[in-house]
Amino acid sequence: MTERSDTMHDPDREFTGKYEEAGRIGGMLLDRFYSAVHRLLAPHLRERSALLEVGCGAGYSSQRLLRWLPESASFLGSDVGETLLEKAAARNPGAKFARQSVYELALPDKSVDVVVMLEVLEHLEFPERALVELQRVSREAVILSTPREPLWRFLNFCRGKYVRDLGNTPGHIQHWSSRGLCRQVQAHFEVCDVARPIPWTVLSLKPRQ
Repeated sequence: MTERSDTMHDPDREFTGKYEEAGRIGGMLLDRFYSAVHRLLAPHLRERSALLEVGCGAGYSSQRLLRWLPESASFLGSDVGETLLEKAAARNPGAKFARQSVYELALPDKSVDVVVMLEVLEHLEFPERALVELQRVSREAVILSTPREPLWRFLNFCRGKYVRDLGNTPGHIQHWSSRGLCRQVQAHFEVCDVARPIPWTVLSLKPRQ
């Protein structure tokens, strides 16, 4: 669920391009990224568990999460982008999606077992407010990922992408190394595990009481 302002370009491309234009190498990196996400998420995938995906975008990540979920588990995908939610619902028939802000999730305290938020925090103007909300609604775990800096920008620059912005992807307004991301979340979560599939950081977090 990415909080963002309107721009002259199609803003949805920031969240679909990596899937629709990945190419062979990009597809391989995405598969390794999701393998890391699955490894960290798997211990929390139980029968009748409730999973919330914050920032589901066009539903590409939702497809993978839904494949991993037990049949009796519940799933809710959320985003602020109306057109992205329409695409997510069309891509995942029968799954439930809702328009919600990461800063104000329409859910009771401790109402979901696991929250998954992939590649969202770097887009947010107020990441601390988002982390407070994730802590509020999660009972057991949060799986969180961001691009790993400065590696992300270096690899973009090497392939000739966003050269004028020194490799920074449009819409990325926050930047963390793996260590920096761990420091960012520590007031609200215990860091239980860290995965570093190039060029991301993926954290398994336990909400602090």
